[in-house]
Amino acid sequence: MVASQLASDFIPPLKTSDSAQKALDRMAEFRVSHLPIVNETEFLGLISDHDIAELADLNEPIGSSGLSIIYQSVNEDQHLYDAIRLIHEQKLTVVPVIDHRNQYTGLITLTSLAEYFSVITAIESPGGIIILELGVRDFSLSEIARLIESDNAMVLSSYVKTFSDSTKLELTIKVNKTDLTSILASFQRFGYTVKASFSHVSRSDDTMDRFDSFMHYLNM
Repeated sequence: MVASQLASDFIPPLKTSDSAQKALDRMAEFRVSHLPIVNETEFLGLISDHDIAELADLNEPIGSSGLSIIYQSVNEDQHLYDAIRLIHEQKLTVVPVIDHRNQYTGLITLTSLAEYFSVITAIESPGGIIILELGVRDFSLSEIARLIESDNAMVLSSYVKTFSDSTKLELTIKVNKTDLTSILASFQRFGYTVKASFSHVSRSDDTMDRFDSFMHYLNM
């Protein structure tokens, strides 16, 4: 998915003529800590609530207040992962999306990212979760998928967690079966280390906990 597919105009951008107080009020209304400044359709940058809060006069227009402007955005045809990287690296709560002419097209918010990840990780679909511990050189997703499919099951989603100080990785797989007995037996028979498994999936299961932790990690 590219950035333009998740961009929204639900949160109105600010203009340089808007007051600092208006900016703070809008941030509070939409529960974000950053907002883009856009004149006409040209993207000028992002401001943060921390910068605004330090102003002596909140009635002053943000365009003449000497605020520190963060020029961070993604192009409309960049992959969504670029927006996620920017949120993490710059500690942002929104990411502006622009076209090749620097024209503002919308915002990507943490809420929209949450909705996106709930879809691609198949949180709403019934099934089971298996966590495998693997050596980096032993990792073969095609072989793991083959073992799952041999039990008339299907991989709904998967993701990998690596460790900087280890040659091990952790693979989390969601499959479309709640009875994992035979799949787990196959993994053990072929020498895989099953770190954990969860056979009942709901909004309160480990997948959602991990997703919530991921979104918290992005916004730290």
